[in-house]
Amino acid sequence: CTHYLFIVVVAVNSTLLTISAGDYIFYTDWAWTSFVVFSVSQTLMLAVGAAYYLTFTGVPGTATYYALIMTVYTWIAKGAWFSLGYPYSFIVVPVWIPSAMLMDLVYWATKKNKHSLILMGGVLCGMSLPMFN
Repeated sequence: CTHYLFIVVVAVNSTLLTISAGDYIFYTDWAWTSFVVFSVSQTLMLAVGAAYYLTFTGVPGTATYYALIMTVYTWIAKGAWFSLGYPYSFIVVPVWIPSAMLMDLVYWATKKNKHSLILMGGVLCGMSLPMFN
């Protein structure tokens, strides 16, 4: 039951953060600031959520699964908002999966060390997400 509740929280979180980040990107002239806001919000959400999810399950690979869930739910939200008449670009769907794969790799490589996951996985995630987007 906790697993499914967590997935719902992830879905709502990813959608709301992506809407606010997308709002910064598409409706202001401050492109650099917008990209920083987008990168920080998305990186934090992915790093914290995936680290929690990985340590909760203890199974390498779940960070990628988490990123896949966020991607699917954000595509669904994008379609829902578009059907309500908002512009197609109102919601941005970030590329989370490669950064999540790096977190899975760190978790596996450090033999499931939670502190290494938070430190190294978070840094890799923070550096890679802006690059992939």
